[in-house]
Amino acid sequence: MDPFAQDTDLVRRLVEFAGLAPAQVAKRAGISASTINRPLNGTATTRLGRAALEKLMAAFPDFPGWPSGTEALADRRLAFKHQPPERDDTVEIDEIDLRYGLGAAFIDGPVSSEKRVFSRAWLRNFTRAAPEHLFWTIGDGDSMEPTIRSGEVILIDTSQKTPRMAEGIWAVAMGEFGMVKRLHFAGKDEGLKLVSDNQLIPPISVAEDELHIIGRVVAVMRRL
Repeated sequence: MDPFAQDTDLVRRLVEFAGLAPAQVAKRAGISASTINRPLNGTATTRLGRAALEKLMAAFPDFPGWPSGTEALADRRLAFKHQPPERDDTVEIDEIDLRYGLGAAFIDGPVSSEKRVFSRAWLRNFTRAAPEHLFWTIGDGDSMEPTIRSGEVILIDTSQKTPRMAEGIWAVAMGEFGMVKRLHFAGKDEGLKLVSDNQLIPPISVAEDELHIIGRVVAVMRRL
């Protein structure tokens, strides 16, 4: 029998034996209702845990369907060791050494040793891109004040490479130097302008073939 089907069969027989609602079985054993409901409904993605099983055994010692002896529990523990962990709501994202400021900053590529943990649900508020297409960085300077403040963490979606002028904020590079700016198309003869939100910082003119789009800034994390 399939391992998950074994758990389903065990839990269904236990609930029938106890003569209680599934939530009451879970409550008596001191475990969450979902621990019972998932195998009961056939929707479990992980095996019934050894700790939960032992609590159920302690709560219903007369149930005849328990695994017999310590060997059965050892076999179950071995199965737990090789099953994939349940996916949680967090993901690690690498840092990219990109700084914005009055001028530009040298790009030294991704910094694999620096990671931050983000909530997948939070990320989906800003982008549907896969985590491998996302990088975070910390700003340095006041060129994008008040939209982005110095020292704030910004999130860059590198799957977005085709900017629409006058819309959004972009991480860009000229040669080996990177910055975060708005992009304005100045005209056929004038090319692009990199525009800061700080009105004291003049726009920078740049030819389209000089500019490399790293990605779009999709979120800023700040403290209130």
